[in-house]
Amino acid sequence: MADGDLFHRATLNPVLTPNDWPYRANAVMNPAAVRVNGDTLLLCRVEDRQGRSHLTVARSPDGLSGWRVDHEPLLSPSPDAPAEAWGVEDPRVVRLDELDAWAVAYTAYGPAGPAVALALTKDFRSVTRLGVVCPPEDKNAALLPRRVGEHFVLFHRPRTVLGGRADVWLSRSADLRSWLAPERVFSTRPGMWDCEGVGVGPPPLETPEGWLVAYHGVRQTVAGQLYRVGLALLDLEDPVRVVRRSPEWVLGPQAPYELNGDVPGVVFPCGWVHDPATDELRIYYGAADTCIAMAHASLRDVLDFVMTGP
Repeated sequence: MADGDLFHRATLNPVLTPNDWPYRANAVMNPAAVRVNGDTLLLCRVEDRQGRSHLTVARSPDGLSGWRVDHEPLLSPSPDAPAEAWGVEDPRVVRLDELDAWAVAYTAYGPAGPAVALALTKDFRSVTRLGVVCPPEDKNAALLPRRVGEHFVLFHRPRTVLGGRADVWLSRSADLRSWLAPERVFSTRPGMWDCEGVGVGPPPLETPEGWLVAYHGVRQTVAGQLYRVGLALLDLEDPVRVVRRSPEWVLGPQAPYELNGDVPGVVFPCGWVHDPATDELRIYYGAADTCIAMAHASLRDVLDFVMTGP
């Protein structure tokens, strides 16, 4: 595997930096990714020079170059939403056909701490906020693109008050507003690369083998935290059941733009795009909390790795 990883880094990395922005920005990172009208659309977290984040759209015909970045954010902290007073962060986007809209799951950050919030958009020009759906401390939220049974399914990562555990849970809702009690999906693994915290990255991808999950795992080292990417498969009709989980990470910080930045040693994915015609799976991620990069693999290779790999 090139780079020692299953995913191969794009030669044009980083694909987006603060220098590509039409206004002053300290960092761009952690983008949601979808295909819209032939373009790759990234909904990027942008940190301003006050240290607060907002979400801005960037579009590219090939997903690598020729980016057109909107001059105004799609979603920024609202005076009417105290839970967002300190920023909106780390979006994940799915298409919900039954609502004829795209759903944005994001972290609302305010005085009470990080919380999970949802919004809907039909055109990536305006949004309708649904508000906070998981109270602090909770983040790393991603919806499935369809109901399972009667319910929408939301993955999220609450941090427990006692012990500070940071595991992946899911919650179910009939209307995206009222949510049933959360159910644990998978946990940190003591002594391994994902022992300090785990969180779902891009919205899980539906495949014949199950829901394909890319997640970030955190390990504390003497030099600071390391964020890497792992894989799991969940049952299609019972997504709380883990079918497979790879013991190894598949993408970790190695390149200079991943090792140098505001937070060195971070690879943090929030979006991916699959092309059925070529079977290419592109994962877009924040690198060192400073810029945006892309890595790619064939979906078949990824599924084979998680099903039969180490």
